Amino acid sequence: MARVVRIHEHGGPEVLRIEHVDVPGPGRGEVQIRVKALGLNRAEVLLRNGTYIETPTLPSGLGLEAAGIIETVGEGVDGFAPGDAVSVVPPTSMVRWPAYGELATFPAELVVKHPSSLGWEEAAAIWMQYLTAYGALIDIAQLRRKDFVVITAASSSVGLAAIQIANMVGATRIAVTRTSAKKEVLLEAGADHVIASAEEDLEVRLKDIAGPEGVRVVFDPVGGPIFEPLTAAMSRGGILIEYGGLSPEETPFPLFAVLSKTLTVRGYLVHEVICDPARLEAAKAFILEGLESGALKPTIAKTFKFDQVVEAHRFLESNEQFGKIVVTV
Repeated sequence: MARVVRIHEHGGPEVLRIEHVDVPGPGRGEVQIRVKALGLNRAEVLLRNGTYIETPTLPSGLGLEAAGIIETVGEGVDGFAPGDAVSVVPPTSMVRWPAYGELATFPAELVVKHPSSLGWEEAAAIWMQYLTAYGALIDIAQLRRKDFVVITAASSSVGLAAIQIANMVGATRIAVTRTSAKKEVLLEAGADHVIASAEEDLEVRLKDIAGPEGVRVVFDPVGGPIFEPLTAAMSRGGILIEYGGLSPEETPFPLFAVLSKTLTVRGYLVHEVICDPARLEAAKAFILEGLESGALKPTIAKTFKFDQVVEAHRFLESNEQFGKIVVTV
Protein backbone atom coordinates (compact mmCIF):
# COMPACT_ATOMS: atom_id res chain seq x y z
CA MET A 1 0.00 0.00 0.00
CA ALA A 2 1.12 3.54 -0.69
CA ARG A 3 -0.39 6.97 -0.24
CA VAL A 4 -1.56 8.60 -3.46
CA VAL A 5 -3.61 11.69 -4.28
CA ARG A 6 -6.81 11.11 -6.24
CA ILE A 7 -9.95 12.95 -7.22
CA HIS A 8 -13.42 11.40 -7.12
CA GLU A 9 -15.13 14.50 -8.54
CA HIS A 10 -14.14 17.69 -10.29
CA GLY A 11 -13.88 20.91 -8.32
CA GLY A 12 -11.62 23.09 -6.19
CA PRO A 13 -8.54 22.04 -4.22
CA GLU A 14 -10.74 20.45 -1.57
CA VAL A 15 -11.59 17.53 -3.92
CA LEU A 16 -8.00 16.25 -3.65
CA ARG A 17 -7.91 13.17 -1.41
CA ILE A 18 -4.94 11.32 0.02
CA GLU A 19 -5.74 7.60 -0.04
CA HIS A 20 -3.97 4.33 0.65
CA VAL A 21 -4.04 2.14 -2.46
CA ASP A 22 -2.26 -0.90 -3.87
CA VAL A 23 0.10 0.40 -6.54
CA PRO A 24 0.90 -2.25 -9.17
CA GLY A 25 4.52 -2.82 -10.16
CA PRO A 26 6.00 -1.45 -13.36
CA GLY A 27 5.14 -3.03 -16.69
CA ARG A 28 7.51 -3.77 -19.51
CA GLY A 29 9.57 -0.70 -20.40
CA GLU A 30 8.60 1.10 -17.18
CA VAL A 31 10.27 1.98 -13.89
CA GLN A 32 8.68 2.61 -10.51
CA ILE A 33 9.96 5.45 -8.38
CA ARG A 34 9.88 6.04 -4.64
CA VAL A 35 8.89 9.69 -4.88
CA LYS A 36 10.77 12.32 -2.87
CA ALA A 37 9.31 15.49 -4.36
CA LEU A 38 6.60 16.63 -6.80
CA GLY A 39 6.52 19.69 -9.04
CA LEU A 40 3.08 21.30 -9.37
CA ASN A 41 1.69 22.55 -12.69
CA ARG A 42 -1.41 24.38 -13.84
CA ALA A 43 -2.30 21.38 -15.98
CA GLU A 44 -3.14 19.54 -12.77
CA VAL A 45 -5.52 22.32 -11.75
CA LEU A 46 -7.25 22.02 -15.11
CA LEU A 47 -7.59 18.23 -14.77
CA ARG A 48 -8.90 18.68 -11.23
CA ASN A 49 -11.44 21.24 -12.51
CA GLY A 50 -12.51 19.06 -15.44
CA THR A 51 -11.20 21.46 -18.10
CA TYR A 52 -7.96 19.74 -19.15
CA ILE A 53 -7.24 18.37 -22.64
CA GLU A 54 -7.45 14.90 -21.06
CA THR A 55 -10.73 13.60 -19.57
CA PRO A 56 -10.17 11.11 -16.75
CA THR A 57 -12.36 8.27 -15.58
CA LEU A 58 -13.01 8.95 -11.89
CA PRO A 59 -11.53 8.28 -9.44
CA SER A 60 -8.30 9.45 -11.03
CA GLY A 61 -4.76 10.21 -10.04
CA LEU A 62 -2.96 13.27 -11.33
CA GLY A 63 0.44 14.94 -11.53
CA LEU A 64 3.15 15.34 -14.15
CA GLU A 65 6.50 15.86 -12.41
CA ALA A 66 8.39 13.88 -9.81
CA ALA A 67 11.86 13.15 -8.54
CA GLY A 68 12.94 10.25 -6.42
CA ILE A 69 14.73 6.91 -6.18
CA ILE A 70 14.06 3.98 -8.50
CA GLU A 71 12.29 1.25 -6.53
CA THR A 72 11.68 -1.36 -9.24
CA VAL A 73 12.72 -1.77 -12.87
CA GLY A 74 10.34 -3.40 -15.34
CA GLU A 75 11.25 -5.93 -18.01
CA GLY A 76 13.18 -4.68 -21.01
CA VAL A 77 14.64 -1.65 -19.24
CA ASP A 78 18.37 -1.01 -19.55
CA GLY A 79 20.48 1.71 -17.98
CA PHE A 80 18.57 2.01 -14.71
CA ALA A 81 18.75 0.09 -11.44
CA PRO A 82 17.04 0.26 -8.05
CA GLY A 83 18.58 3.05 -6.00
CA ASP A 84 19.23 5.41 -8.92
CA ALA A 85 18.29 9.04 -8.27
CA VAL A 86 16.08 10.25 -11.11
CA SER A 87 13.61 12.89 -12.23
CA VAL A 88 10.75 12.56 -14.70
CA VAL A 89 9.98 14.19 -18.03
CA PRO A 90 6.20 14.87 -17.97
CA PRO A 91 4.29 12.05 -19.69
CA THR A 92 1.65 12.77 -22.31
CA SER A 93 -1.01 11.37 -19.97
CA MET A 94 -1.07 12.13 -16.26
CA VAL A 95 -4.12 9.86 -15.97
CA ARG A 96 -2.13 6.88 -17.26
CA TRP A 97 1.05 7.79 -15.35
CA PRO A 98 0.07 9.99 -12.36
CA ALA A 99 2.89 11.46 -10.29
CA TYR A 100 1.10 12.44 -7.05
CA GLY A 101 1.97 9.58 -4.73
CA GLU A 102 4.62 7.86 -2.65
CA LEU A 103 5.11 5.40 -5.52
CA ALA A 104 4.77 6.38 -9.18
CA THR A 105 5.41 4.50 -12.42
CA PHE A 106 6.67 6.01 -15.67
CA PRO A 107 7.97 4.90 -19.09
CA ALA A 108 11.73 4.43 -18.84
CA GLU A 109 12.37 6.78 -21.78
CA LEU A 110 10.94 9.65 -19.70
CA VAL A 111 13.18 9.00 -16.70
CA VAL A 112 16.44 10.96 -16.41
CA LYS A 113 19.44 10.77 -14.13
CA HIS A 114 19.69 14.44 -13.22
CA PRO A 115 22.85 16.20 -11.99
CA SER A 116 23.78 15.07 -8.48
CA SER A 117 24.19 18.70 -7.45
CA LEU A 118 20.41 19.13 -7.45
CA GLY A 119 18.31 18.49 -4.35
CA TRP A 120 14.99 16.66 -4.62
CA GLU A 121 12.97 19.87 -4.73
CA GLU A 122 15.00 21.29 -7.61
CA ALA A 123 15.03 17.97 -9.45
CA ALA A 124 11.22 17.87 -9.33
CA ALA A 125 11.10 21.36 -10.85
CA ILE A 126 13.19 20.79 -13.98
CA TRP A 127 11.47 19.23 -16.91
CA MET A 128 8.10 20.86 -17.47
CA GLN A 129 9.42 24.39 -17.29
CA TYR A 130 12.67 23.94 -19.18
CA LEU A 131 11.26 21.63 -21.87
CA THR A 132 8.36 24.03 -22.47
CA ALA A 133 10.67 27.03 -22.82
CA TYR A 134 13.32 25.16 -24.81
CA GLY A 135 10.82 23.73 -27.29
CA ALA A 136 9.38 27.16 -28.04
CA LEU A 137 12.47 29.35 -27.97
CA ILE A 138 15.22 27.06 -29.25
CA ASP A 139 13.56 24.23 -31.18
CA ILE A 140 10.83 26.28 -32.91
CA ALA A 141 11.80 29.97 -32.86
CA GLN A 142 15.56 29.27 -33.10
CA LEU A 143 16.24 32.17 -30.77
CA ARG A 144 19.65 33.68 -31.35
CA ARG A 145 22.04 36.26 -30.05
CA LYS A 146 20.80 39.87 -30.32
CA ASP A 147 17.16 38.81 -30.79
CA PHE A 148 14.58 40.64 -28.70
CA VAL A 149 12.25 38.15 -26.99
CA VAL A 150 9.12 39.01 -25.02
CA ILE A 151 8.21 36.63 -22.18
CA THR A 152 4.77 37.19 -20.69
CA ALA A 153 3.62 35.72 -17.35
CA ALA A 154 7.32 36.08 -16.64
CA SER A 155 7.19 35.22 -12.94
CA SER A 156 5.79 31.74 -13.62
CA SER A 157 8.18 28.79 -13.56
CA VAL A 158 8.08 28.57 -17.38
CA GLY A 159 8.60 32.33 -17.68
CA LEU A 160 11.66 32.20 -15.44
CA ALA A 161 12.99 29.19 -17.37
CA ALA A 162 12.54 31.15 -20.60
CA ILE A 163 14.51 34.08 -19.18
CA GLN A 164 17.38 31.75 -18.27
CA ILE A 165 17.38 29.97 -21.64
CA ALA A 166 17.25 33.28 -23.54
CA ASN A 167 20.18 34.45 -21.44
CA MET A 168 22.16 31.33 -22.43
CA VAL A 169 21.93 32.26 -26.12
CA GLY A 170 22.50 35.98 -25.61
CA ALA A 171 19.03 37.29 -26.52
CA THR A 172 17.60 40.45 -24.95
CA ARG A 173 14.95 39.41 -22.42
CA ILE A 174 11.81 41.55 -22.01
CA ALA A 175 9.71 40.27 -19.13
CA VAL A 176 6.03 41.19 -18.99
CA THR A 177 4.15 40.94 -15.71
CA ARG A 178 0.83 42.41 -14.60
CA THR A 179 2.05 44.87 -11.95
CA SER A 180 5.38 46.30 -10.86
CA ALA A 181 5.35 44.28 -7.62
CA LYS A 182 7.70 41.66 -9.09
CA LYS A 183 9.84 44.02 -11.15
CA GLU A 184 12.97 43.89 -9.00
CA VAL A 185 12.96 40.12 -8.56
CA LEU A 186 12.51 39.66 -12.32
CA LEU A 187 15.50 41.88 -12.98
CA GLU A 188 17.48 39.85 -10.43
CA ALA A 189 16.31 36.68 -12.21
CA GLY A 190 17.94 37.83 -15.45
CA ALA A 191 15.41 39.98 -17.30
CA ASP A 192 16.94 42.94 -19.16
CA HIS A 193 13.67 44.88 -19.07
CA VAL A 194 10.43 44.49 -17.13
CA ILE A 195 7.07 45.90 -18.26
CA ALA A 196 4.03 46.04 -15.94
CA SER A 197 1.22 45.57 -18.44
CA ALA A 198 -1.52 46.89 -16.11
CA GLU A 199 0.44 50.07 -15.37
CA GLU A 200 2.23 50.89 -18.63
CA ASP A 201 1.42 51.11 -22.33
CA LEU A 202 2.76 47.75 -23.49
CA GLU A 203 3.06 48.63 -27.18
CA VAL A 204 4.86 51.92 -26.51
CA ARG A 205 7.28 50.36 -24.04
CA LEU A 206 8.10 47.46 -26.37
CA LYS A 207 8.77 49.82 -29.26
CA ASP A 208 10.96 51.99 -27.04
CA ILE A 209 13.02 48.95 -25.99
CA ALA A 210 13.29 47.08 -29.29
CA GLY A 211 13.53 50.12 -31.56
CA PRO A 212 12.41 50.25 -35.18
CA GLU A 213 13.33 46.63 -35.94
CA GLY A 214 10.92 45.34 -33.30
CA VAL A 215 10.63 42.12 -31.32
CA ARG A 216 11.29 38.91 -33.27
CA VAL A 217 10.02 36.34 -30.74
CA VAL A 218 7.04 36.46 -28.36
CA PHE A 219 6.43 33.62 -25.88
CA ASP A 220 2.95 33.92 -24.36
CA PRO A 221 0.58 31.76 -22.25
CA VAL A 222 -2.00 34.52 -21.72
CA GLY A 223 -3.79 35.41 -24.96
CA GLY A 224 -6.66 37.88 -24.80
CA PRO A 225 -6.35 41.60 -25.61
CA ILE A 226 -2.56 41.50 -25.13
CA PHE A 227 -2.26 40.07 -28.67
CA GLU A 228 -2.76 43.45 -30.28
CA PRO A 229 0.04 45.41 -28.54
CA LEU A 230 2.38 42.42 -28.76
CA THR A 231 2.01 41.98 -32.52
CA ALA A 232 2.10 45.74 -33.09
CA ALA A 233 5.63 45.78 -31.63
CA MET A 234 6.91 42.72 -33.53
CA SER A 235 9.45 42.73 -36.33
CA ARG A 236 8.82 41.68 -39.91
CA GLY A 237 8.86 37.88 -40.07
CA GLY A 238 8.55 37.56 -36.30
CA ILE A 239 6.96 34.62 -34.50
CA LEU A 240 4.46 34.62 -31.63
CA ILE A 241 4.29 31.26 -29.84
CA GLU A 242 1.14 30.73 -27.78
CA TYR A 243 1.25 27.97 -25.18
CA GLY A 244 -1.75 28.78 -22.98
CA GLY A 245 -4.98 30.70 -22.61
CA LEU A 246 -4.93 32.28 -19.17
CA SER A 247 -6.91 35.37 -20.15
CA PRO A 248 -10.67 35.07 -19.55
CA GLU A 249 -11.22 37.62 -22.31
CA GLU A 250 -11.60 36.96 -26.02
CA THR A 251 -8.38 36.85 -28.05
CA PRO A 252 -8.58 39.11 -31.12
CA PHE A 253 -6.77 38.05 -34.27
CA PRO A 254 -4.49 40.98 -35.27
CA LEU A 255 -5.08 40.48 -38.99
CA PHE A 256 -3.39 43.57 -40.40
CA ALA A 257 -0.27 43.25 -38.22
CA VAL A 258 0.05 39.60 -39.24
CA LEU A 259 -0.40 40.44 -42.93
CA SER A 260 1.75 43.55 -43.11
CA LYS A 261 4.65 41.98 -41.18
CA THR A 262 4.23 38.38 -42.43
CA LEU A 263 4.07 37.19 -38.82
CA THR A 264 3.77 33.62 -37.66
CA VAL A 265 1.26 33.01 -34.84
CA ARG A 266 1.74 29.45 -33.65
CA GLY A 267 0.09 27.27 -31.04
CA TYR A 268 2.47 25.06 -29.07
CA LEU A 269 2.30 22.14 -26.65
CA VAL A 270 5.36 20.69 -24.96
CA HIS A 271 4.12 17.26 -26.13
CA GLU A 272 5.57 18.16 -29.55
CA VAL A 273 9.04 17.76 -28.07
CA ILE A 274 8.27 14.96 -25.62
CA CYS A 275 6.74 12.73 -28.33
CA ASP A 276 9.63 13.14 -30.77
CA PRO A 277 12.61 11.07 -29.55
CA ALA A 278 15.23 13.04 -31.49
CA ARG A 279 13.91 16.41 -30.38
CA LEU A 280 13.58 15.20 -26.79
CA GLU A 281 17.18 13.97 -26.71
CA ALA A 282 18.41 17.32 -28.05
CA ALA A 283 16.32 19.12 -25.44
CA LYS A 284 17.59 16.95 -22.59
CA ALA A 285 21.21 17.51 -23.67
CA PHE A 286 20.72 21.29 -23.79
CA ILE A 287 18.97 21.39 -20.40
CA LEU A 288 21.39 19.04 -18.64
CA GLU A 289 24.32 21.08 -19.93
CA GLY A 290 22.69 24.23 -18.57
CA LEU A 291 22.02 22.62 -15.21
CA GLU A 292 25.59 21.32 -14.96
CA SER A 293 27.05 24.75 -15.76
CA GLY A 294 24.67 26.61 -13.45
CA ALA A 295 23.19 28.66 -16.30
CA LEU A 296 19.87 26.96 -15.57
CA LYS A 297 18.72 26.83 -11.95
CA PRO A 298 15.10 26.16 -10.94
CA THR A 299 13.48 28.83 -8.79
CA ILE A 300 11.39 27.33 -5.98
CA ALA A 301 8.55 29.60 -4.86
CA LYS A 302 7.39 27.54 -1.89
CA THR A 303 7.58 23.98 -0.62
CA PHE A 304 4.69 22.07 0.96
CA LYS A 305 4.53 18.66 2.63
CA PHE A 306 2.53 15.82 1.01
CA ASP A 307 -0.25 16.17 3.60
CA GLN A 308 -0.59 19.83 2.52
CA VAL A 309 -1.39 19.13 -1.14
CA VAL A 310 -4.73 20.95 -0.86
CA GLU A 311 -3.00 24.05 0.51
CA ALA A 312 -0.36 23.75 -2.23
CA HIS A 313 -3.08 23.82 -4.91
CA ARG A 314 -4.70 26.84 -3.26
CA PHE A 315 -1.36 28.66 -3.38
CA LEU A 316 -0.87 27.61 -7.01
CA GLU A 317 -4.19 29.25 -7.91
CA SER A 318 -3.43 32.42 -5.94
CA ASN A 319 -0.92 33.59 -8.59
CA GLU A 320 1.26 34.89 -5.76
CA GLN A 321 4.16 32.54 -6.46
CA PHE A 322 7.47 33.43 -8.06
CA GLY A 323 8.73 30.23 -9.61
CA LYS A 324 7.79 26.60 -8.96
CA ILE A 325 5.66 25.13 -6.19
CA VAL A 326 7.00 21.83 -4.87
CA VAL A 327 5.50 19.17 -2.61
CA THR A 328 7.87 16.91 -0.64
CA VAL A 329 6.87 13.32 0.01
